[in-house]
Amino acid sequence: MAEDMSVIVRAHPVSHALKAPFRISRGVKTVAEVVEVVAEADGHVGRGESVPYARYGETVDGVLAQLAPALAADDVEAARAALPPGAARNALDLALWDLRARRTGVSVADATGLPVPEALVTAVTVSLDTPEAMAAAARAVADAPLIKIKLSADDPAARLRAVAEAAPNARFIVDPNEGWTFEILDGLKGLLADLPIALVEQPLLAGADQALEGWDPPFTVCADESAHVGDDLAALRGRYQAVNLKLDKAGGLTEAVAMLRAARALGFQVMTGCMVASSLGVAPALHLGGASDFADLDGPWWLASDHPGGLRVERGRISPPKVGFWGDGVKAEGLWL
Repeated sequence: MAEDMSVIVRAHPVSHALKAPFRISRGVKTVAEVVEVVAEADGHVGRGESVPYARYGETVDGVLAQLAPALAADDVEAARAALPPGAARNALDLALWDLRARRTGVSVADATGLPVPEALVTAVTVSLDTPEAMAAAARAVADAPLIKIKLSADDPAARLRAVAEAAPNARFIVDPNEGWTFEILDGLKGLLADLPIALVEQPLLAGADQALEGWDPPFTVCADESAHVGDDLAALRGRYQAVNLKLDKAGGLTEAVAMLRAARALGFQVMTGCMVASSLGVAPALHLGGASDFADLDGPWWLASDHPGGLRVERGRISPPKVGFWGDGVKAEGLWL
């Protein structure tokens, strides 16, 4: 993706309040703290958003510091390529993709060969809470075909049963966020086999998942924290049967598209996921989601207020944003005021 020397780049932090606390095994958040990058050239504006993630040692200030050389660079594309995978490169990469589409009129879908589906089933998340509260949250989204259940090491069986009873027609992605030991996972094998489980996502700590080598569960185990970029994938065979692609981990759409193709070549199932972010951060992932076996792209659904014209999540299905929002080669009119 070549860019010329006339691109001007800016970056700034944005806070998005959540409509409810989002709890996982590592903690709770009530605000999505993101970094937005704006790239301008020839009267066109491209935008990208990323989520600095503490699990990977990222902060908003740290990401802004990483981006500082790109803001002053003559060659913005070279500055992007010099960044390591992660949130800083993601925000810049997405802004450059959007800008390129607007300058050339060639949409991201046409450039990648990955169209955005008109409607896509996405997991909707039931965050970690008491079994009773999780059951109530599951009943509120029980018409969704796919529900993600956030769990910890604290009595996961009770929480699993509570959600399953509250949403009897859904399939489930079980996500402990590295919060289990192998003994917990193996002890839940029977219960998980009895439930309509689509995936068990990253049950063990990344770096301690060698315990999965040769283990043969009656469900699919998906790597998340263990899989950041395409070079990670080969070592995961024999441990995982699926991988979760995230733009923030990969460092943008450029690497994520390559990772999608590498995962398929290695025989992995693929899920496209996201952080809790606005539609600006998630809309680019729809290109990957349409080519994946599963999508977990409900990040904007958690926001108290999203960007006008953003994507919509209703009854467990996600609809693309309005024309001109991101990556379709149309100049945005009024969406970013």
